[in-house]
Amino acid sequence: MTSNPLNTVAAAVLTLLALSSCMPFAPDPRPAPEGDAPAAFSTPSTGEERPDRWWRTFDDPELNLLAAKALAENFDLKMAWARLRQARALAAQVGSALYPDLTAEGSTNQGRRRTATAGGAATGSVESYALGLVSAYEVDLWGRVRSERTAARLDASASLADLRTAAMTLSAAVAQRWVRIISERVQMRLLKAQLETNRTFLELVELRFEKGMVSALDVYQQRQIVEGVKSRIPMAEAREKLLRHELALLLGRPPTWTAAITRRSLPVPRAVPATGLPADLLTLRPDVRAAAFRLDSADWAVSAARADRLPALRLTGTSRYSADDLDRIFDNWLLNLAAGLTAPALDGGRRAAAVDQAVARADERLWHYRLTVYTAVKEVEDALVSETKRREHIQALEAQRDAAQSGLERANQRYRSGVSDYLPVLTQLLALQGLERDLVEQRTELLLDRIRLYRALGGTWTPDAVEASTESTAP
Repeated sequence: MTSNPLNTVAAAVLTLLALSSCMPFAPDPRPAPEGDAPAAFSTPSTGEERPDRWWRTFDDPELNLLAAKALAENFDLKMAWARLRQARALAAQVGSALYPDLTAEGSTNQGRRRTATAGGAATGSVESYALGLVSAYEVDLWGRVRSERTAARLDASASLADLRTAAMTLSAAVAQRWVRIISERVQMRLLKAQLETNRTFLELVELRFEKGMVSALDVYQQRQIVEGVKSRIPMAEAREKLLRHELALLLGRPPTWTAAITRRSLPVPRAVPATGLPADLLTLRPDVRAAAFRLDSADWAVSAARADRLPALRLTGTSRYSADDLDRIFDNWLLNLAAGLTAPALDGGRRAAAVDQAVARADERLWHYRLTVYTAVKEVEDALVSETKRREHIQALEAQRDAAQSGLERANQRYRSGVSDYLPVLTQLLALQGLERDLVEQRTELLLDRIRLYRALGGTWTPDAVEASTESTAP
């Protein structure tokens, strides 16, 4: 009794597929990633629970709208989304090697043939047709293809984490520009108020000069203060326009586009949110997760490189039909199954060098992962220290400003009474106005410290906010 060739082929393929499920090569186990993070922050906070979309803590609908537009239209996010699609497509391409491929072939030949006959020679046309199927498959005996597929999938996961990192960075950048724009407006109003005050003092000094009560030096000194304050206003206006240009670009708009920002005062930050433990950053920071995914991918690439040094079993199957067989295509199959075992003999050390390269890349990504973890912890520490000390600095500046205000009033009284010259008034006026401008700058920096803290702490808001906005706008 003869066996069916199709059954023989199927049995052979199933046997080889079963063998290919074995994976002798797998990454070496690594210590738990929690060991790369410190046990606690040096200045932990146990305040309110960290917010999800943290920019909403500023209670400004215009900022909420700007953040939503940026997440939907920003060019960097769109590029990150395109890179993610590329990584996913590459993972699908690599994984396709686990399945046999099937290629259809067809050919036709036409010609003329001369044949001798009793009456001389006859010429006629000759036509031939052929139709075939070719299949090739590499049995993944040592797990090389599976390792490459796993590495590619981990790279795609890292690309998704990169997308979320870009979203967190973008939201912080939008909030920073928003704060700075408002700060420049506050500075301009302050400068204009200081300019009016200085002009009032100038009128007073000029009046006393006309009466011969003071020298011309007092007039020149006060005019210098007036012009000095006046010179600051154009630069504040320029800084606001430049910040608006940057904000427009972040929102995917041309620089001439104007965002609706009507707020006239700086917001007051809420209490410092709870920081949790440094180990929380391993899951809340997408850049840390991206580094971890790429480290795992590199480990699987090492396994693939090691498996590539071993023999490979490749199967090739063909089925061909000529023109005479086409009428019996479903009744008469001609199948050929070939198996080939190839093993590297001499390659000049190429495969061994590929293993060394993969190991070195894994070591590089290990150190990059640890650097990313420590950088994340450092950013939280920096933001906490900066905000704590800046609050102390602002309190000291406010006390210094109050003292300067009292000193100016006292110096002005003595000057009007003729007890002292104009120098004490000039000194106190310069000190007071400088402190007022410093306070606006430091309150702005306090808000920026809070934004940096929110960004450094990470969060879990990106999956629904980022994927929804980017997929809806993806080409």
